[in-house]
Amino acid sequence: MKVAMVSEHASPLATLGGVDAGGQNVHVAALAREIAGQGHEVTVYTRKDSPDLPESVAFGPRLNVVHVPAGPAKEIPKDEIPPWIPEFGKWLHDRWLFDRPDIAHSHFWMSGLATLAAAEELRVPVVHTYHALGNVKRRHQGPADTSPRDRIRAEAGIGHRVDAIIATCRDEVDELIRMGVPRRATHIVPCGVDAGMFNSRVAPLKRPGRHRETRPRLLSVGRLVPRKGVDTTIEALRYLRDAELVIAGGPPSSALHRDPEVTRLRWTAAQAGVGARVRFLGQVGREALPGLMRSASAVVSVPWYEPFGMVALEAMACGVPVVASAVGGQKETVVHGVTGVLVPPRKPLVLARALRKLLDDPVLRTAYGIAGADRAKVRYSWDRIASETLAIYNGVLSSRTLERNAS
Repeated sequence: MKVAMVSEHASPLATLGGVDAGGQNVHVAALAREIAGQGHEVTVYTRKDSPDLPESVAFGPRLNVVHVPAGPAKEIPKDEIPPWIPEFGKWLHDRWLFDRPDIAHSHFWMSGLATLAAAEELRVPVVHTYHALGNVKRRHQGPADTSPRDRIRAEAGIGHRVDAIIATCRDEVDELIRMGVPRRATHIVPCGVDAGMFNSRVAPLKRPGRHRETRPRLLSVGRLVPRKGVDTTIEALRYLRDAELVIAGGPPSSALHRDPEVTRLRWTAAQAGVGARVRFLGQVGREALPGLMRSASAVVSVPWYEPFGMVALEAMACGVPVVASAVGGQKETVVHGVTGVLVPPRKPLVLARALRKLLDDPVLRTAYGIAGADRAKVRYSWDRIASETLAIYNGVLSSRTLERNAS
C-alpha cells in the first residue's frame, strides 16, 4: 500500500518542545515509521520552513519526508499558515497526478483542507486525524484563542468530506458528534509509545548538586503554553515544601530569559515563594527524556484540556507514577488509583494533596509504576496502533472498491 501522510506544520523531523512542536510531531513520525516497517510505502508531506531543507529526506526504509514549498521558507506560527494552504493543496495535487497514493492520511485541520483539495478530484480516499479541535480550544481559551476564525466551520466540513476519521479518545468522538460529524465515520485509535525508548529499564539521569539527592523531584514535560497548566503545578509546590519541580520544554536553555511564558511562570513561582525550587531546563532532546522521567518521583501533567496526553503515557512506560488532569485522552490513558492519579485541572490544592500522598508512600509509587509500564506496553505499543490504523485504511479501500463495483 502506498500511504501519503500530510502534516503541514508538524514535521516528524522537528525538534520538540517549541510552541508548535509536540505530540503531533511524535505521533506522525512514529506512526509513519511503524506502517513503513510493516511493509508499506509511506511519504510524509510537511511545509518547507527553511531554505536549507531538501525537497525529500529519507527517514527510514520505505519512508520519506517531503518538504512542500508553500509560503515563505521560514518558520511561521501555525495559526498564520492558512493563507498558504491552497498553495500546499495545489502542490500535492500536481504531485499526486504522477505519483498517486492509495490512501491519504491528513493530520490537523489545515492538513485536512490541503489533502481534500488534492485528493477529491483524483479520487484518493482520505482518512483524517484532528489532533485538536477548535471548539474545545475556544471554549477553554476564550479571547486568548489565536485560531483563525473559520477553523471550527472548516473542521466540521472536513468531518463530512473524508472517508474516515481517527479520533484518539472518546471525548473527541463526543465533541465531533456535537459538531454534526457522523458517528459511523469515526474510529478510536489512541496514540502510542515507543517502548524501546521509554521503559522502566532506563537509568535515571543523575541530579546535579548534592543537596538535591534527597529532595523529591516532580517533573513537567511539554510545550510552555498557558493551557498546559504548568502554573498549577508551581502553585501546588507551596504546599509541598520538601519537593522540587523540574520543567522541561520551551526554547533552548540559552533563550529561556527571552521567553514570555517562562517569564510569567518564574513570576508565578516567585509570588508563591517557591522560586528556588523550580528549575527550567528548556528544550530537552527526546533521547534524554526517558532518563529524565526516571529521575522523578512523579510526572505531573495537568493541562486545562488535552486531546490525548502523550507525556503521561511516556511516563507510565518508564514506570513512573503520573498525576494528570482528568481531561481528554488522559482519562483513558491513566487508570485512576492503578497507574496514577487523576485530578481536576486548575486546582493547585487538590493537586498538592494527590502529590503529597504519593510522595509519602514509596510502595504506592512503585505499584503505580509497575502497573503503568505494563499498561503502556500491552495497550499502546506502536505496532498495535499501526495495525489498528491499517485496518481502518483497508476498510476505507474496501468500501471504495464496493462503490466502484456497484456503479
